[in-house]
Amino acid sequence: MRDEFIHVSNEIDTGSASWRRADYPEIIVRCRHSLSFSAMTATRTIRPVTTADAKRICTIYNHYIATTTISFEEAPVSAADMAHRIADVHAANLPWLVMLEGDKLIGYAYATKWRARAACRFAVESSVYLDKDEAGKGAGRLLYQALLDELRQRDLHLVIGGIAQPNAASVRLHEGLGFEKVAHFSEVGLKFGRWIDVGYWQLKLN
Repeated sequence: MRDEFIHVSNEIDTGSASWRRADYPEIIVRCRHSLSFSAMTATRTIRPVTTADAKRICTIYNHYIATTTISFEEAPVSAADMAHRIADVHAANLPWLVMLEGDKLIGYAYATKWRARAACRFAVESSVYLDKDEAGKGAGRLLYQALLDELRQRDLHLVIGGIAQPNAASVRLHEGLGFEKVAHFSEVGLKFGRWIDVGYWQLKLN
């Protein structure tokens, strides 16, 4: 994702979410019991994922597997496998959101448990992916902010984002949302014939 983001300030209160009016004048925010945050424009919608979205999500994600080190997976993910991943996130009572431009799914964001141990139940790891053609159009921050708002509604304490290095755009996105770098591991993964470092950023939600 390219850097097109501004740190949120001068916010307007929408109940469960807040936005800077000057940055997103076209946004209408509607809050529902089933989804605490829903951001909409004339053509763009954020909603909870369904298993019917699995195939389109694979199209987005498999591009990153095949062409980048953003994902450490090396084999494409099938729609059936992705549907199982969606079900696992739902079973953990964690959010998985998708963004649509009109009827086309253009991105998704979700959280998973940081660790399985009981004491870590208030910490999660976040993931956000956009269609490769949507970079630089403002969708990434909208989607990530919606995910963070959902996590706050679940009384979670900490969000952790792992970023394969180098990835300056993703670092700027996380830091623009208030994340701080807390760790850097050298040569964690080997992909495309080279060793890859991973940095970790965290955000305290409360």
